[in-house]
Amino acid sequence: MNIGIIGLGLIGGSLSLDFRLQGYKVLGVSRQQYTCDIAVQKGVVDESSTSLELLATADLIFICTPIHLIVPTLEKLTPYLKTQTIVTDVGSVKGVIVANCGQLWPNFVGSHPMAGKTEQGINAAECGLFVNAPYLITPLESTPNFAVEILTEIVQKLGCKIYYSSPEEHDRAVAWISHLPVMISTSLIQACAKEQDLNIRELAENLASSGFRDTSRVGGGNPELGLMMAKYNRQALLISLANYRQNLDKVIDYITGEKWQELEEILLSSHQYRANFIQSK
Repeated sequence: MNIGIIGLGLIGGSLSLDFRLQGYKVLGVSRQQYTCDIAVQKGVVDESSTSLELLATADLIFICTPIHLIVPTLEKLTPYLKTQTIVTDVGSVKGVIVANCGQLWPNFVGSHPMAGKTEQGINAAECGLFVNAPYLITPLESTPNFAVEILTEIVQKLGCKIYYSSPEEHDRAVAWISHLPVMISTSLIQACAKEQDLNIRELAENLASSGFRDTSRVGGGNPELGLMMAKYNRQALLISLANYRQNLDKVIDYITGEKWQELEEILLSSHQYRANFIQSK
């Protein structure tokens, strides 16, 4: 089987490395010739090009571009595809992507590997990035079974934990644990930056340690990705933001009214419930 990767950044490059280790021939496409050259030199892919025509022999293709480029990329790709070729994507929003791509190509299967790190680009790609990471597959009722089965078989070899849901269920769930944290983290950074006393702000910057680093990490990440999350998963994100604001208002009310028992109860509840979200890798 020949596997095509469009977009040789962190995710696309890491997929390529893992698939090559599995013995697959990997064909990589990037907008930048510089990236193509690095990918070949480092053994990330077998062949690379800036032209989608390279993927004419691919049996399974992963579109690893930014969210807003996924549908336009598939539109340009379809003239080169074999009838049975399966196409998937790795975008963090599924509803609008799957709806549009499913109309463009019958063998399209939406998917989303929940893995990453702060560093980006081809030089950040690494083997084993997806081990024990959730990998969500989001077929429609009209999606061919063979396409879902083959995609499942291939990504299982990454060592990830595979889940299935509808595109809409994916977007609602991911709004809570991925898109909402980005907006909260961004708001935290902005609040700190607006401290009027320059001495206090400088002292806070010097004192910041692991707690601030952990809670601010996603807010200080890729601005383009954060914008695309908000734009393409707007409704689900707004619902989660409204619920978060209600809970924040409750905390403010408890502190303002010196309701220490009530505050202690939600702190204890949060301490206990957090374990449901933490998965060892």
